[in-house]
Amino acid sequence: MTPRTLYRRIALAEVVTWALLLLGMVLKYVTRTTELGVKVFGLAHGVVFIAYCLITLVLWVTQRWTAREGLLGLLSAVPPFLTVWWERRLERRGRLDGGWRLGRGGDTPSNPAERVVAALLARPAVAVGVGVVAVVALTGVALVVGPPASTTQG
Repeated sequence: MTPRTLYRRIALAEVVTWALLLLGMVLKYVTRTTELGVKVFGLAHGVVFIAYCLITLVLWVTQRWTAREGLLGLLSAVPPFLTVWWERRLERRGRLDGGWRLGRGGDTPSNPAERVVAALLARPAVAVGVGVVAVVALTGVALVVGPPASTTQG
């Protein structure tokens, strides 16, 4: 799978889970029919959000994105539906072109971040496993910490 294909798929998944979460919020807060949509779609969106951010970090390193591009990539996951726009902007600018720069037969890693990414790309099954463990661990932390506390005063 190329960087372009991976980023396109995760950006689309992030948009879909945002839409489902917003639907759940309408059901909970507007129609007041059920909270189930927020619980189910909120968890799904959280998992995909974390995966999107991790993949953005990997592509930031392997595609040699600027700090601005990397930070905007991460921030694009916050407002609803912005990830697909961001992915298409990067594609138009050629920032998702080619294969994995640090993959087998690619560039020699020149810093610690590149060495980590190169090691993962050299072992795709391990990379998927590490990614799954990272997403599960970060999701667990988010569930323990919980949503931001309400600051409204009565």
